[in-house]
Amino acid sequence: MNKTDIETAYNIAKRQFAELGIDTDKAIAKVNDIPISIHCWQGDDVRGFENPDQELSGGIQATGNYVGRARSAQDLRQDLDKAFSLIPGAKRLNLHAIYLESDTPVDRDKIEPKHFANWVEWAKKEQVGLDFNPSCFSHPKSDDGFTLSHHDDEIRQFWIDHCKASRKISEYFGKELGTPSVMNIWVPDGMKDMPADRLAPRKRLMESLDEIISEKIDTQYHKDAVESKLFGIGAEAYTVGSNEFYMGYATSRGILLCLDAGHFHPTEVISDKISACSLYVDEFILHVTRPMRWDSDHIVSFDTETQEIAKEIVRHGLFDRVNVGLDFFDASINRIAAWVIGTRNMRKALLKAVLEPSDKLKALEVAGDYTTRLALMEESHSNAWAAVWDYYCLQAGVPVGADWLQDVKHYEEAVLLQR
Repeated sequence: MNKTDIETAYNIAKRQFAELGIDTDKAIAKVNDIPISIHCWQGDDVRGFENPDQELSGGIQATGNYVGRARSAQDLRQDLDKAFSLIPGAKRLNLHAIYLESDTPVDRDKIEPKHFANWVEWAKKEQVGLDFNPSCFSHPKSDDGFTLSHHDDEIRQFWIDHCKASRKISEYFGKELGTPSVMNIWVPDGMKDMPADRLAPRKRLMESLDEIISEKIDTQYHKDAVESKLFGIGAEAYTVGSNEFYMGYATSRGILLCLDAGHFHPTEVISDKISACSLYVDEFILHVTRPMRWDSDHIVSFDTETQEIAKEIVRHGLFDRVNVGLDFFDASINRIAAWVIGTRNMRKALLKAVLEPSDKLKALEVAGDYTTRLALMEESHSNAWAAVWDYYCLQAGVPVGADWLQDVKHYEEAVLLQR
């Protein structure tokens, strides 16, 4: 579709939405300013640069062997540059501790801001914020499935020190980039079969977390978050950091709660949890992913749950309290395409949600007119929102429709196939 056709379709859509009381220009501007934190680990299958030969552990798997995996931080930044150029709107990058850069081996309890200086310089150039995560997996000291809740004081202290060091790096990001870094703590701790003691590991985890966050850091630079999980490979029977544990911890400690779309029972959805959590937690982060039968971290699709997540943020005006992040890794397709597909789908869902007449729907609900409410909700699926999306991409200077795929194919031939 050429520029004239896109603009013509948009002007028709603009008039249609105006009849619903929606200003499409303002909607585009609002959505464009919502930052999406894009996860670095899609680009290299969660291997990092500490020890790329280290086998994945902690219930993490990346399946497939598509050509062109990033082998270095330079490769990864080059790939991110390409992906970012094809995605509209404000962006952040979410880094794990294993993506450090050092000429000599550095164990995780000894990482420092200097090991991420190149990432900060890249972020300044790209004008994006950075978020951070301690990497409590794929390490000899996590081989038995326990880290911050470990019964061995020495091993537990190692992971406490790693998380403390990570907080300093997160603070460094915030100071250098002028936007707070959200540091999310997730640990794989759990058991394959039924435990005899569920309480003691949770008590140790609570005490470890308390020690980690004991040093106060200004939230204009750094924010702490914790993330639950239902189960993982090797932790099918018992997970120390359950939803109930972390909901209570985040609420009582005044820190952020992370809701990951794949970390609950198959019939649970995080879209239904956002409003409930917002009553007790001041701020939280989302890991938007697509769990297929389990926490498989498939690429985010423009499916019902992704759209419902976006609607909950928009309908309740939670833009300043919800940090939208992504979490998926698929090594069976072009990794840059995976970033582009997943992130554009999240942005697309946010735009469609902003174009919904939510105030009108709420008024109908209060009035008991559920018939009109349902009718308008269903009609919104087939209204002209797609024309607004195309126009938004055009205005943002990124490819419209699937035109981005040709850019990715050319990049694959010129760069990825040479690795």
